[in-house]
Amino acid sequence: MGSTRLPGKVLMPAAGRPLLANLLVRLGRARTLETILVATSDDARDDPVAALCSSLGIPVFRGSERDVLDRYYQAARGAGLDLVVRITADCPLVDPAIVDAMVRYAIDHRGEFDLVTNRRPLTFPDGLDLDVIPIDALADAWREAREPLQREHVIPWFWDTGRRLHNLEHPANLYAEHRWTLDYAEDYALIRRVIEELTPVYGLAFAMDDVLAFMAEHPEVARSNAKYITAQPVSATGRVLSVAAAGGAQPTASTRIA
Repeated sequence: MGSTRLPGKVLMPAAGRPLLANLLVRLGRARTLETILVATSDDARDDPVAALCSSLGIPVFRGSERDVLDRYYQAARGAGLDLVVRITADCPLVDPAIVDAMVRYAIDHRGEFDLVTNRRPLTFPDGLDLDVIPIDALADAWREAREPLQREHVIPWFWDTGRRLHNLEHPANLYAEHRWTLDYAEDYALIRRVIEELTPVYGLAFAMDDVLAFMAEHPEVARSNAKYITAQPVSATGRVLSVAAAGGAQPTASTRIA
């Protein structure tokens, strides 16, 4: 809730729910997730986040606002997790089909990596990025990370120390044209428009391909926050993520969150 660029952003409304609630409902459709846990800070400003999660029956762990790595590790250790799927609350359009595909890849390649990600380089729309981390690797980061950036952002330690990383990519560089993450007022307007246009059609089951189709029909929406897209070099690794369930979403009720 203490975002400096867009204060209170994770609880801004869309389709009658706070954005965080929309994200949690969407994550409830991921078949590979056994636990959905919100790790927020112990700052009083985040009391409304904890209250929302309590109303939804979602477990909450509260820890350091600045040492996010410690917060993640303590939350994961306390929940007895084997794999940690890291998703930030400013990405409310994260596709559960992408979550499932990346978790299955991580399970199939267990022991071959310290981090499975889809953002080094980013080839999916900005805002569909996530990380899958074995608990042992997260414990290594928690013990060894010293730099403030490594403690505040969880993942940089893996990059800085040359850990075994598997990057999964989309065959097209969608990142260059699509920004679906939440940092600015223009981002919020875009995300709210997507949720409020697609929810009446699909419920909250819409997938990345459904959003892309909407953007193709409404290019002015896709361009509305384009000034915040930052160019980056893309050097493909050859690991292309297959998302069998993407697109063609059907309206079905969530089985995890009311």
